[in-house]
Amino acid sequence: MGNMGNQDVNEKNRKLTEAEQKRLARFESLSAELTGQGYSRTDLTIGIVRANVFAIFLLIPLVIIGVGLFYMRHKTLTAGFGLNTLICFVIVFAVLIVVHELIHGACWAIFAEHHFSDIEFGFMRQYITPYCTCGVPLRKGPYIFGALMPLILLGIIPMIAGIFIGSMPVLLIGILMADSAAGDIMIAWNILRYRSLAASVVYIDHPTQAGGVIFEK
Repeated sequence: MGNMGNQDVNEKNRKLTEAEQKRLARFESLSAELTGQGYSRTDLTIGIVRANVFAIFLLIPLVIIGVGLFYMRHKTLTAGFGLNTLICFVIVFAVLIVVHELIHGACWAIFAEHHFSDIEFGFMRQYITPYCTCGVPLRKGPYIFGALMPLILLGIIPMIAGIFIGSMPVLLIGILMADSAAGDIMIAWNILRYRSLAASVVYIDHPTQAGGVIFEK
């Protein structure tokens, strides 16, 4: 078994909920079934702490590009934030964090064998991080599609819309939601840069860690 994934011992050994323990047991059973069929396993999971550090650095270019284009188009950086707008902004951001995970689930469900029955959601209390996981094998394209759609729908599109309509709150929501997809970007990058010459390759989302596991033969 290859292991190119998350090496954070604290994250890997965190206390799991009962639901997570059941998901992990099903995953390990499926893993054993695939390896028994001759597949080799390579973990491409990522660390939550590492993803959060990447998000800090990612925020800098997002702000520079987004705010820079906004200023070039409108010649002003007026935020238009009053108290009511700020309250709405915080509420919308909190709601979109949940929507982010729902988008993962909806996209993966399109390709999953039993659709939404194969999708589950959870929450890592230690890292205040909600997550979505698909419990069945997917192909490379569908896996990346589901991983990156929240970035596109909640991040990139609102950023573009905010710039064109001249709404700084919409732009900032887009920037923050794009930044919240930092882990998804890392996951997709790990998969894209992994080269396999195997005839059969499947991708399974890890049930308790961020990222996926590749099985190939």
